[in-house]
Amino acid sequence: MEQQCNNPSSSSSKADRKTIEKNRRNQMKALYLKLHSLVPNQQHSREVLSLPDQLEEAINYIKRLQIDLERMTQKKDSLKRGENSSSNSSCGRKTGLSLPHIEIHSVDSALQVVLTTGLDYQFIFTDVIRLLHEESVQVINASYTLICDTIVHSIHSKMGECAPDQYGAARISERLKKFVGGC
Repeated sequence: MEQQCNNPSSSSSKADRKTIEKNRRNQMKALYLKLHSLVPNQQHSREVLSLPDQLEEAINYIKRLQIDLERMTQKKDSLKRGENSSSNSSCGRKTGLSLPHIEIHSVDSALQVVLTTGLDYQFIFTDVIRLLHEESVQVINASYTLICDTIVHSIHSKMGECAPDQYGAARISERLKKFVGGC
């Protein structure tokens, strides 16, 4: 039986185990180096960190990333909720005006109408144009801007021959204000 211990196959198995263990250590060393290369250095010195310190640094870095991810996810969710509620309420209220709102500026025969409405009052624009035409006002240019759920219409027009005086502009302004206020 003693001869079996000195058997060449048993010494080769010891060598195999040593080789396997050496390969495992080399593989672990390579993995540690790769992990350390992925973690940004918190210490800006040139000192070499021990393996436990490198692992501790990697653990802390991963924990910070998880916390940052949770914080960003919460911020994203709150922004999504804020978009839905703010687009319905705060954007329209930032102007401090109750909608719809109309401003009319008259200089000589030019008439500028600024109409601010919500998405629910889009029909008012066409009615304002119709009222201007009824008063023989020629619309030269009309444009709009959409801000959140608020639409700002700008109408540049010229009063016709039937209403060239200041009283005609006042009458048109009063009629437009009454119409928009009634909405």
